[in-house]
Amino acid sequence: MPSVNFTENLNRHMSCPPKIVDGATLRDTLNRVFDDNPKLRSYILDDQDRLRQHVVVFIDGEQSKDRERLTDSVRENSEIYVMQALSGG
Repeated sequence: MPSVNFTENLNRHMSCPPKIVDGATLRDTLNRVFDDNPKLRSYILDDQDRLRQHVVVFIDGEQSKDRERLTDSVRENSEIYVMQALSGG
């Protein structure tokens, strides 16, 4: 099953340890993570259920392409990394 990993920065704001969940698309996989951690959804998705502007997701080292519908394919052994952009100076 795919593994979903979150950056340490996100873990500082909300507990989101790595999860191994089933899913054929990025949407399926994230929804299964959100089933166990519903508060995490609002950190990752906006009110239209799209990736937030400051969030990027990598699937097997490739940046996800569909930020709106999250239809990127996920394989049985995929590694998914969810990251938030950092800003400041």
